[in-house]
Amino acid sequence: MISQIGEIAEVIPHVYVNTKCEKVDQIFKNNPKLQGVVVQNGSQPAALVMRARFYQLIGTLYGYNLYMGRPVELVMNQSPLIVDYSENITEVSKLAMAREEEELYDYVIVTRNGQFHGVVSIRNLLLSFAEIRATIASFLNPLTGLPGNLTIEERLKLSLAQETFSVLYFDLDNFKAYNDTYGFKEGDRLLQATASILRSKVTQPDSFVGHIGGDDFIAILNDSAYEEVCTSIIRQFDNTITSFYSQEDLQREYVISENRFGQVESIPLVSISIAVVTNESRQFGSIEEIVSESARIKKICKKHKFSCFYTNVERQSNLC
Repeated sequence: MISQIGEIAEVIPHVYVNTKCEKVDQIFKNNPKLQGVVVQNGSQPAALVMRARFYQLIGTLYGYNLYMGRPVELVMNQSPLIVDYSENITEVSKLAMAREEEELYDYVIVTRNGQFHGVVSIRNLLLSFAEIRATIASFLNPLTGLPGNLTIEERLKLSLAQETFSVLYFDLDNFKAYNDTYGFKEGDRLLQATASILRSKVTQPDSFVGHIGGDDFIAILNDSAYEEVCTSIIRQFDNTITSFYSQEDLQREYVISENRFGQVESIPLVSISIAVVTNESRQFGSIEEIVSESARIKKICKKHKFSCFYTNVERQSNLC
């Protein structure tokens, strides 16, 4: 995916500060689609002359006689937006759209190693920005805005190369009963609240939070300091979940709903289970091994009717 501004730059004619305006006029006439000309000071871009502004000045009552035989420095924009080749397209878009209204559609000048490289039109900039946004959106879960399975798989692959990692799999217990009782809209709101909790609690450098789908989430840490993270998430989740139930359901601590076999029964309130897989005492050779181990640990978590975390490190105390 294109991300650097220099990748979409195009070369256009350039002149120098002492070039006469009549030369610029000739360049525009020879290139009807050209919207601007870069003004260089040596090999470095110093200014910009946009077609519309140029002819606006030349077209005034005395403009032709006043400017045409004189240097272009009299009509050029001496403070154009100049960015380096490696600048991110998204960031350049923000800078471009923050300019004064009269400069809003001016070319963005791109340099490379301090030398003039090319320009980017606002049209191409916005088209590229929109393409980036669309590509990013395709990798995100539309409900929570968290990265989805394609990105999750890539991050898991990267983790295998780390000296230490911890993969946290989150599952909301009894979520189906909540959805059946309170409706999908409230169920979606609960998933969004869960995503928000994970974002706020998984904050270590280079950590990652993703949404596998439904009520399944994942976090990846580049260390084995998962205990505090899990404890903090559980505490916040258990505090938050109370606002999603009626007082009646809270007091009796269950809802009346059909189980997966179609039988009506009392089902506990939603809790969060966290299956932690770390290479603290065991090495993993593939993503499949991590997933398989997480499934085993998740079964242990599911035996409990309240929020808990459990890990593959047997000597480690687990909160359940």
